[in-house]
Amino acid sequence: MYAIVSDLHSNIEALEAVMEDMAPFGVERIYCLGDVIGYGPDPLPVLDIAEKFEFALMGNHEEGLLFFAEDFNPRARQALEWTKAQITDGDMSKEKKNDIWQRIDAMPKSRRTDQAVFVHGSLRQETRDYVMPADSDDKLKMGEIFSLVDRAVCFFGHTHIPGVWTQGGSYVHPEDLNYEFRLPDEKVLINVGSVGQPRDGDNRSSYVLIDEDHVEFRRVPYDYETTMKKIMKIEDLSDTLAARLKVGR
Repeated sequence: MYAIVSDLHSNIEALEAVMEDMAPFGVERIYCLGDVIGYGPDPLPVLDIAEKFEFALMGNHEEGLLFFAEDFNPRARQALEWTKAQITDGDMSKEKKNDIWQRIDAMPKSRRTDQAVFVHGSLRQETRDYVMPADSDDKLKMGEIFSLVDRAVCFFGHTHIPGVWTQGGSYVHPEDLNYEFRLPDEKVLINVGSVGQPRDGDNRSSYVLIDEDHVEFRRVPYDYETTMKKIMKIEDLSDTLAARLKVGR
């Protein structure tokens, strides 16, 4: 059994709650689909935990941290600049700082196993492409994406909205699946949701457990009020980033 997490966004309260939730299941490996950092108040401890994962992919926030995030909205860009300062100016040795930058720079943009492919956005644009529920009706876009999927399933994140997209043109939210899904014969896309900033109207962290062809979507409550207070105490992080944690938007 392995677990897939995504979009941790420097939210240590959410990540620790998810790690505690998966502990009883005998999880052997944890895969992360990107955006370890960004938005939240605790990039360094979240990066430290992510270092222990089987792999952590590069998300658009890691990419924006390494380069200029010109297409980010002002709140997201400001949060990245603050995050960069925590690494560059933090109370760490020069070796530790260099190690963090090297780890971020070395993050792959996709990974494959025998059965699955893992990416942050989609295989069209690994770090940037958004696959939304409404896109299930866009035959051209979904056809392009599915044509690039060379495994039974593609797991992704980026939108913070969990669910299943089928080649037949449907999208299903985990709630409508009773949070369980068995991989069919046709190829599917599965968004695992966000640990650190859910956006589907449910403020609980989202991740998945995989046992052979069985997928379980997990929703985990966490102490978002503590995370909110931390954000609001940091001048360079917008209070909007705190408020959205409460409503899951």
